[in-house]
Amino acid sequence: MGHGSAQSYLRRFWIVTVLLIPLALTNPPVATLLHVPMLALGPWIQFGIATIIFGFSLVFFQHAWHEIKARAFGMMTLVSLAVGSGYLFSVVSTFIPSLGVQFYLEISTLIWVLLFGHYLEARSSSAAGDALQEVAKLLPKRAHKLANGIETEVDIVVLEEGDAVLVKPGEKIPADGTVIEGRSNVDESLISGESKPIEKQKGDAVIAGSFAIDGSLTVILSRVGEHSTIGQIYKLIASAQTTKPRSQRIADIASAVLVFVALGVALLTVLVWSFIIGAPFAFAITLAITVLVIACPHALGLAIPTVTTIATSLSVKNGIFIKNLAKIETIRKANYVVFDKTGTLTKGVFGVVGVEVFEDVEKDDVARIAASLEQHSSHVIGQSIVTYAKKRSVPLASIGNFRNIAGKGIVATMDGKEYAVGNRALMTEMRIPLNAAVATAERFSQDGKTVVFVGGNGRTLGLIALADEVKPESKETVRKLHALGLRVAMLTGDTEQVAQGVAHELAIDTYFAEVLPGDKYRHIKTLQKDGDTVLMVGDGVNDAPALTQADVGIAIGAGTDIAVEAGDVILTRSNPGDIVRLIVLSRAVYRKMVQNLIWALGYNIVAIPAAAGVFAAWGLFLRPEIGALLMSASTIIVVANAMSLRTLDVEYTYN
Repeated sequence: MGHGSAQSYLRRFWIVTVLLIPLALTNPPVATLLHVPMLALGPWIQFGIATIIFGFSLVFFQHAWHEIKARAFGMMTLVSLAVGSGYLFSVVSTFIPSLGVQFYLEISTLIWVLLFGHYLEARSSSAAGDALQEVAKLLPKRAHKLANGIETEVDIVVLEEGDAVLVKPGEKIPADGTVIEGRSNVDESLISGESKPIEKQKGDAVIAGSFAIDGSLTVILSRVGEHSTIGQIYKLIASAQTTKPRSQRIADIASAVLVFVALGVALLTVLVWSFIIGAPFAFAITLAITVLVIACPHALGLAIPTVTTIATSLSVKNGIFIKNLAKIETIRKANYVVFDKTGTLTKGVFGVVGVEVFEDVEKDDVARIAASLEQHSSHVIGQSIVTYAKKRSVPLASIGNFRNIAGKGIVATMDGKEYAVGNRALMTEMRIPLNAAVATAERFSQDGKTVVFVGGNGRTLGLIALADEVKPESKETVRKLHALGLRVAMLTGDTEQVAQGVAHELAIDTYFAEVLPGDKYRHIKTLQKDGDTVLMVGDGVNDAPALTQADVGIAIGAGTDIAVEAGDVILTRSNPGDIVRLIVLSRAVYRKMVQNLIWALGYNIVAIPAAAGVFAAWGLFLRPEIGALLMSASTIIVVANAMSLRTLDVEYTYN
């Protein structure tokens, strides 16, 4: 049911609201209560108005017929039984006045309540549809296709793999592809969560839905439509909506059982009150119809779907895609999170992690010398040093007499002096004494870091240590996971030294070093054998077996290759902090599901016997119209409880 059906239910609800006013005025108890003269021809006016209102309930009978055909008896079967039996009995008693009772107002009130309940249900299920619409909005509607140098504006759906498109400044990229011409800063934040624009030029890959900020790009498309990143996200959400959590399955079974319970109790009510107690038949029928009205498992039908649909759109907003909603219950009870190190806890790229200087030299001077010599280098170490200097706004100088000494480093002159940047062997070759630098270099090496020496003026000026940098948010993530009561482990193919260094820096409970990609799943298995429920977080490429082995596999920062088949949950951003958001969300969603199930089932357990007259000895009877209102109140409580999820703050805070 989409947004359209929500509007149609609302329209019917308002029409019935208007019709209920004259109907109420022809009802003797209402007329007496309001001190208004009762309208003449009461029963016939009631019959006419109630029949029009009954016409609006035929939609329930259509759904009930589908349920009966599929032998999946549920809410609609019960609704139709209650409405149909109440209406038919009233019609018969209009033509045979000796029966003396009509439920026109009660049944019309029930239809009125049910229409509102269905409006709420359709509204909540359109929330999941909204999540899909939000994703669809990420793509442009039109694109500039290039063919033989001629630009034509086309609808995005006609684009094919291999097409060339022109993306102008401020426009969105229509599909995944590769830049063949042009240069522009591109905002990819909606996919990667990285707010900093990335410069794209010839040869760079671009993602559907990201947009060019300040330049034009010509892009050859590689993955279009459903194969593009956005298409994969769309597919993920759509498939997630067809999955059900375990608590939903409980609700479905309970709804089916309720149909038979309600029918049985209604029949028993008629038999006991008419034949055993000897009450008038009309009275027994009133109680039986009240039982059917009360038993409509509306609240039960809505208990879980309202929670899951809101959870879906809430998780999408936070860059989290839960492929199978049944996993929410597993995530909630997990007690171990295992992270793959490279690319998950660390950036997966080399970066400067320390600069050591000797005697009266400044750190920025060492950075300036090293970066100036390395500025034209294509080597990853050289580029990392240049990036570090730029970050610190260190101005680079021009150099002369440049010499690249293979496997050792660079020698060049700067400001008229000769400098050397490279490994220990280069310093020895250039006859630059190492002195105090030896002990410092060894300390860095023991921590698994790569050391670059900077020498000049006949001495060692400083050392630059490089390593795979830990993401700034990793430390906070581990601390929050500990606060949530989970333990944290790390898997890495790196040496024991490197692993120990990262584990110590992040306060990780357990780490497994020098692990081959194919063996990662074995460590997950070991933890599971000890009775732990394990979440595995990896970047999906070589982590597939481990992600599958874990109780819940979480692919992080999957970016362009978003449909990592092995992951149960996919995080679009490369931020490990999203794991905390996922756990907080799962716990809150599970709590709401349980609350709603208890309320919906508890309400029926108490209300059905009350409607059957079990508490008659204490003078307690439920009239059908009160039953209808009670049923609607329970529905509204369940929906309101689910809606309160919208205000959930997934940013876990702790003291």
